[in-house]
Amino acid sequence: MSVDGEVRRLSEEADEPGWEVDPDDEWGVAVITTVGRQLRLRRERVGMRAAEFATAVGYGEDLVYKVEGGKRIPRQEYLDKADEVLGAGGLVAAAWEDVKKVRYPKKVRELGKLEGKAVEIALYECHIVPGLLQTPEHARSVIGAAQPPYSPDDVERMVAARLARQSVFERSPAPALSFVLEEGVLRRPIGGKMVWRRQLERLLEAGRLHNVVLQVMPMDCDTHSGLDGRIELLKFPDGTAVGRSDGAFSGRPTSELKHLRVLELRYGTIRAQALSPRESLAFIEQLLGET
Repeated sequence: MSVDGEVRRLSEEADEPGWEVDPDDEWGVAVITTVGRQLRLRRERVGMRAAEFATAVGYGEDLVYKVEGGKRIPRQEYLDKADEVLGAGGLVAAAWEDVKKVRYPKKVRELGKLEGKAVEIALYECHIVPGLLQTPEHARSVIGAAQPPYSPDDVERMVAARLARQSVFERSPAPALSFVLEEGVLRRPIGGKMVWRRQLERLLEAGRLHNVVLQVMPMDCDTHSGLDGRIELLKFPDGTAVGRSDGAFSGRPTSELKHLRVLELRYGTIRAQALSPRESLAFIEQLLGET
C-alpha cells in the first residue's frame, strides 16, 4: 500500500464510530484524559505543532486535538505511530493496555472481569444467542434492533465490548463453559440468511471445543424449568461463586450459598430437560442444512 493509501486508511479508521469517551465512565475519562495530556506534553517537548504531528502519524489535525483533549479514544495504531514519532521508547505504545479497556462500557468491563476469572461459566439464555457465542454480524443485528434505537456510535461500542468478552475462549487453562439455548432462538434468522448461517456455524465450532458443552432446549419439551428467564452461574478458583437469574432475587447478582443452590438446581434441571450435547449439535447441523 502506498503512503497516501495508508494515510487514507488510518484517517478512515479514525472516523469510525464507537471511539468516543463515555462521559459517565469516570475511570475511562481519567485514563483517556491522562493519555491525551501526556501525548500533548511529549509533542510540545519535541517542538512539534499539532499539524506537523498529525502529518507524521497519518491522522487529521482535528483528531490529534480530540485525543490530546481527552475527547477521543486513540486506536492502537495511533499510539504506536505516536510512540515512534515522539521517540517515547515504548512508553506511549504501552498505554494501549489501559486505553483499549475504555472503549467498552463500564458494566460490560465488570462482567468481563468476572468471566475472565471464572473457572466455570454456566448460562441459559431464552431469548438470544449468548453474547459469548455471537458473531460480530449477529451481535450488530441484535443490538441494532433495540427500541428505542442506539446511536451508531453506541452500537459499535457495545458490539466491540461483547466481542471482547469472547477472549474467555483463549484462556489457558481453559474454563469449563456450559450453554443451553432455546430452539426458537436458533430458528430466528436475525440479520438475514447469510448472517444467520455464519452464526449457526459459530455455534457448531464452539460446541465442538473440548471445554464447551452446548445444549438445545427443544420446543416440543412438555416440561420446562427455565420459563422464569435467563440464568448465569460463575464459579471461581477459590471456591466462591456468583449467580443471577431474571426470575429470582430481583434479577440481581448473588453470592449467597442458599441462593446459588436454587440457581444450580434450576440450571441442572434445565440441562436435564434439554437435548444432549450430541443431539444438540446434530440438531444445529440440521438447521444449517435447511437454511
